[in-house]
Amino acid sequence: MSAEDVKSALLAAIPSLRAFAMSLCGNMDRADDLVQETLVKAWSNLHSFTEGSNMSAWLFTILRNIFYSEYRKRRREVADPEGQFAARLASIPAQMGHMDFLDFKTALQKLPPDQREALILVGASGLSYEEAAGICGCAIGTMKSRVNRARNRLTELLAVHPGEDFGGELHWVEHEVARPGQLGD
Repeated sequence: MSAEDVKSALLAAIPSLRAFAMSLCGNMDRADDLVQETLVKAWSNLHSFTEGSNMSAWLFTILRNIFYSEYRKRRREVADPEGQFAARLASIPAQMGHMDFLDFKTALQKLPPDQREALILVGASGLSYEEAAGICGCAIGTMKSRVNRARNRLTELLAVHPGEDFGGELHWVEHEVARPGQLGD
């Protein structure tokens, strides 16, 4: 593929990339930044593009990976300009939390791939059912069903009882994977 062909393919993909980025982040400025980062990354990694394959699909994958990488980073950040949150931080022993996390990872891997993907997209990544269904190419009802089945199966595998609390570092599992009000919608 000549440099001019690559340039044309990249430019032709921009409107679709912008629409996809907007659907992911909901903010036009952030969407434009995502598209720009995608194009820069694609250009600098052009050697990894397989000629004859779908350039748009490759670009969409890059954009999606950038979005989720940044989302995971931002999700852990808390604005604390005056240091109030940092002053209140305390660490509890991590051994039980670590063991719970290992149990969770093992149980998560026992889920069927479609249920695991649905749970991660909706529960851990915070996407709406509509967004997750769009990414997976299925109906919203199917996505809700997959999340519900995955959540129920994890509850069985982990022998978790309603109202039971996970220890230490594993609180994110409760809050991210089983957010009340979102999974039962």
